[in-house]
Amino acid sequence: MKIKEDYLLRNVAGSHIVVPVGEGNLDFSGVITLNDVGAFLWERLQSDTTPEELLSALLAEYDVKSDVAKKDIDDFIVKLKGADLLAD
Repeated sequence: MKIKEDYLLRNVAGSHIVVPVGEGNLDFSGVITLNDVGAFLWERLQSDTTPEELLSALLAEYDVKSDVAKKDIDDFIVKLKGADLLAD
């Protein structure tokens, strides 16, 4: 899975903002703001990756328990799918 090409992550005044471009601009209304962990995961989702690879990267970068990180990743993926931001 990976982020659709029609969306970019930008840092605006210290906030991580998802910006629609191209065709994404037609279907998107609203603003998505990510925290640092969300932005970290978003960056990894720029290329095709699996939830297991996301978990490994998150555990290597942050001091977090595996079960907490897995739940956070699962929740993040559900939200991205709900907003139709993932290309499977």
